[in-house]
Amino acid sequence: MINWEGTHRHPGGTMDDTTSDEFATPIDDRYLDDYTEGATYRFGEESVDAEEIVEFARRYDPQSIHTDPEAAAEGPFGGLIASGWQTAALMMRLFADNYLTSVASLASPGIDELRWVRPLRPGDRLTLVCETTGVRPSRSKPDRGVLTTDVTLLNQDGDPVLTATALNMVARR
Repeated sequence: MINWEGTHRHPGGTMDDTTSDEFATPIDDRYLDDYTEGATYRFGEESVDAEEIVEFARRYDPQSIHTDPEAAAEGPFGGLIASGWQTAALMMRLFADNYLTSVASLASPGIDELRWVRPLRPGDRLTLVCETTGVRPSRSKPDRGVLTTDVTLLNQDGDPVLTATALNMVARR
């Protein structure tokens, strides 16, 4: 897990370092061998408005904190918040569009340690921070390997709204 000093994460803390590594290869020519363990990247931005929050929640997570602004105002968060699953989908959009190779991604065995650290509110602007924490070639299938990435989705104030560890199977050159 990334620790929150400098460009790293700390549950409940903020992330104010805006430095970022850059890939030497474009996303459409990126393979497992192009990821560097310890590198940290920043991508953004995505945002969500109240109408999008309500629409998503009515379809997939129909709880009043997500679907009813008046009820949400009286609820534990003092206003409308996005479903955690919508927050995860926004993270995935930034992850797929910017970090994950578009030519060598094979599959994902899952996401570990998914946490919704703070609520995502209407109008929040999101930035994704990815730290490559593992690049492991497969012992049994030398044409691929596993990419491990600590992801943190930040709001416009640098506060984390989501943290997770993503695992991806990626082809090698």
